[in-house]
Amino acid sequence: MNRQIRLAARPEGFPQDSDFELVESEIPKPRPGEVLVRSQWLSLDPYMRGRMSTARSYAKPTEVGEPMTGQVVGEVVESNDPRFAAGDTVVGQLGWQDYAVARGGSLRKLDPALAPPQTALHVLGATGLTAYFGLFDVGKAMPGDAVVVSAAAGAVGQIVGQLAKIAGCGPVVGLAGSAEKVEDLTQRYGYDVGIDYKRDDVNAALKEACPNGVDVYFDNVGGALSETVFRRLALGARIPVCGQVSQYNLAEPELAPRNLGFLIVFRARLEGFLIYDYVHRFPEGLARLGRWLAEGKLTYREDVTEGLENAPAAFIGMLRGENRGKALVKIR
Repeated sequence: MNRQIRLAARPEGFPQDSDFELVESEIPKPRPGEVLVRSQWLSLDPYMRGRMSTARSYAKPTEVGEPMTGQVVGEVVESNDPRFAAGDTVVGQLGWQDYAVARGGSLRKLDPALAPPQTALHVLGATGLTAYFGLFDVGKAMPGDAVVVSAAAGAVGQIVGQLAKIAGCGPVVGLAGSAEKVEDLTQRYGYDVGIDYKRDDVNAALKEACPNGVDVYFDNVGGALSETVFRRLALGARIPVCGQVSQYNLAEPELAPRNLGFLIVFRARLEGFLIYDYVHRFPEGLARLGRWLAEGKLTYREDVTEGLENAPAAFIGMLRGENRGKALVKIR
């Protein structure tokens, strides 16, 4: 049988266990041009919260009764596409389920000898590419730039800080929500400074860490925290907007940031982006990320939950910031 985690109800505010249901169904059969994949690893990401809502967004919402969306690494069981054979390891948008059928063109074949296959869900996948294009193309980070990253200990943030150091930026400052995560920033990911936004005076700490202002602010959080960072921008600052996780679970969005006038004062540029705009350059990004990982210039941390049935609890915990590193579910 094929186990699926389906959306049972649209959350009002923060998701609850009752918003998900575990359902069993028959294993699907691939048609011509399709591939049947047995799931091994599931990625948990903040964007999934947006797919649970009907609010206008860049992607179609998950319908009530449908499997939750998500990227998966798995093994090909049966293939009706000549590009794939049984036993191949692939990654694709296959959802929260044991088995999935997908068009061959929507899958990417992996070489497990190059790196652990689940890295295709983070450092050598969507999160790594998000960090790469967000920092270098949108943020236009240059040597000597002062870089600040919110949610810096998360899946994207941990990579952004390391890429900034590889590029010769400095100081590189990370904002995180616990003493343990701040320790990860400086001891594991190479950040020059870590700031606990829940305990520290962020404005004062940024003033001390970046006396000449913030050249690049990689924004994963939004809300009041970003409002504080805007006060410390440098002339000509660039702000790649990757996520707004502080707003995803609110019934009504905060009235923040309110001080966009600082963008005028510092002639700063605020720009949202999606990595799908860079699909044609994925080989470039993956090649560089892979080389830096092989050279030991990149590291990562995984927060692994065992069992598909535990995915909802792990997802809710991730939204609460309980994970340390990339949130993954090991299915098989």
